Amino acid sequence: MIKVGDSLPGATLMEYSEVEGNGCSIGPNPVDVAKATAGKTIALFALPGAFTPTCSAKHVPGYVEKFNELQAAGVDEIWCVSVNDAFVMGAWAREQKTAGKVRMLGDGSADFSKAVGLTLDLTARGMGVRSNRYSMLVKDGKVAALNVEGPGKFEVSDAATMLAQAKG
Repeated sequence: MIKVGDSLPGATLMEYSEVEGNGCSIGPNPVDVAKATAGKTIALFALPGAFTPTCSAKHVPGYVEKFNELQAAGVDEIWCVSVNDAFVMGAWAREQKTAGKVRMLGDGSADFSKAVGLTLDLTARGMGVRSNRYSMLVKDGKVAALNVEGPGKFEVSDAATMLAQAKG
């Protein structure tokens, strides 16, 4: 598992582009993690799946709500990563009203989640291999803080915890 002080692995996430017309995404577009984090402070949070209850009711809304405070604390971008394709992430972004606040990035084949060692096997629930729920503060491509949730928990990867770490 990745730890504080480690560099993020070389990986590509996929992102929808802003909606053009009748709900059709442009893209998906690749996001090279190393290039996209270079010289920036990123509040990255990951979760098991788009449109799932805790993720939709608490996790994403918390980061949308704390966007201005996180920026004031020095965070350049907020990323939400999930083992879903970019089209699903785009639809979820529209539903969650994340535009201009949270980049919704798909890790469709779980390559990033596997590379950071934070997968969650939900095969028994019909969901396959997903991302664990966690957050990390990333500075210039290196992990500055890491908050991994226990099974079924939502206690340390929330926006308030990230904000306190960004201010620290």
